[in-house]
Amino acid sequence: MNEKSNPWTILDSEVKYENNWIKVVHQNVLNPNGGKGIYGTVHFKNVAIGIVPIDQEGNTWLVGQYRFPIEEYSWEIPEGGSPEGEDILETAKRELLEETGLIAQKWTMISKLHTSNSVCREEAFIFLAEDLTQTASQPEETEQLQIKKVPLKEAYEMVLADKITDSMSVAGILKSMLLRFPELL
Repeated sequence: MNEKSNPWTILDSEVKYENNWIKVVHQNVLNPNGGKGIYGTVHFKNVAIGIVPIDQEGNTWLVGQYRFPIEEYSWEIPEGGSPEGEDILETAKRELLEETGLIAQKWTMISKLHTSNSVCREEAFIFLAEDLTQTASQPEETEQLQIKKVPLKEAYEMVLADKITDSMSVAGILKSMLLRFPELL
């Protein structure tokens, strides 16, 4: 098997729905074994950005909000979307300030991931933000956020207990623990 070539054949493709954030495409395909089938894909118009802020005492900030698609309240790392053409680090800085009021002097990209590669092409980048200064948060009109500062170890335990289930948050918190506090694992 060649890892660089696509074994799928697209017979035709039609946009079924589109808005400012997503495009849903229906495709008639031949699968890798030559059988006819269909595939639906969601194309996100922004790059997903996540931030794990960590202070000198080993605390992080979580953002809680009700997530409409899953019909559940969700605790997450600060997250947002980077519009096409915008620098992802600039987006990360803006989202951290908007959601938590934090400004970081040190930034490290710690992960690139695909959020759900069986149905979408969405790429996500997760940053570690350090050397923090607290200011006032500036949430967007659509956001009704609860912010809490917790030890990173507690956020890690929330991941293990399935109290944090957002994929970017899980990946960001686990990777941050491995990079900054491996002795606590």
